[in-house]
Amino acid sequence: MTDGSLLLLGLSGPELTPDEADLFKRIQPAGYILFTRNIVSAEQTRRLTDDLRGLSRILPIIGIDQEGGRVTRTTGIAPAAPSAPALAAVGNMRHIADAAVLTADLLRLLGINLNFAPVLDLDHFPGVQNALRGRCWGRDPQRVIDYAGHWNRWMRKRGVAGCGKHFPACGRALSDPHHDLPSSPATLDELLREDVIPYTALMPELDAVMLAHVEFPNIDPDFPASLSPRVIRRFLRDQLGFDRHLVLTDDLDMTAISGRYGRGEDAKLAISAGNDLAMICHRTDTAEIAARAIAELPRNITAVARERVEEFRWKTLQHPHIWSDQKWADTCAGLSKLADSYDEETTTGTSSPVVGY
Repeated sequence: MTDGSLLLLGLSGPELTPDEADLFKRIQPAGYILFTRNIVSAEQTRRLTDDLRGLSRILPIIGIDQEGGRVTRTTGIAPAAPSAPALAAVGNMRHIADAAVLTADLLRLLGINLNFAPVLDLDHFPGVQNALRGRCWGRDPQRVIDYAGHWNRWMRKRGVAGCGKHFPACGRALSDPHHDLPSSPATLDELLREDVIPYTALMPELDAVMLAHVEFPNIDPDFPASLSPRVIRRFLRDQLGFDRHLVLTDDLDMTAISGRYGRGEDAKLAISAGNDLAMICHRTDTAEIAARAIAELPRNITAVARERVEEFRWKTLQHPHIWSDQKWADTCAGLSKLADSYDEETTTGTSSPVVGY
């Protein structure tokens, strides 16, 4: 017995392989996430997302990390929007809205309906290689609320759902979760005073929340935030009131998790802790193991998660735009013009794998 309805899966390349098509048709995951490896041209990407919809019995989530700046998955086929730090440094609200509108229009033409953005992490350590270099809107919670909230608002107005990340505070990490499991000594009171303020302020406008692969031993000594019932069920859902929001893990294939937990155990822990979706971005061939593990959970746990996924699907997800060569050209021209008016910071040192995915 398997339960793929609580999985979000990556794909290996720009076309579905026969094995992937068979797997997806059989286990019916809630949705998919695209990376640079899946994107060769606009037409090819749209065919790919159309194929994914064709395999699904109901409208699937098709997501992407399209933050702007260095975390832009479509740089091979379209200009990148300015990054969050670049937009925040200027503070031009019209430009922030334009970046969001153009990003959303581009994604809907490609058949993508969920953007894993905005980043709501406070930039506690701007000089540290912790996967967030060049991705945060700022250090001050109000600044993040103003700028990230405005960007998210306009993206949603154009029919693409947003996802605040990485709850509760990946910005407090001193290392990169792609390489290891970061640990922060922050307490619940410290997070309440700063880091979670953007989440609570923007709660009515957040479609989804992604959990951080960071451990907070003063909050939960046993599990990282992404697998922690204390962080997800008690704090995010019960205390802060995110009881109806879609909540999902970051990629379970990151070393922060895969280095400590086996496939199957990680997905089971994720859903038990209060996530609605477990994300597997790279080792898609192990998805059936995860689906079998999730099927072993008590029905009351999986039923609540499926209910939230379905509510998100029917209330939030939009169908893609009808393809238009002219609309694509106009959107790319708008992105190019906007990007040309901003200078992006050049980061030095070892970059995070998040940039190259």
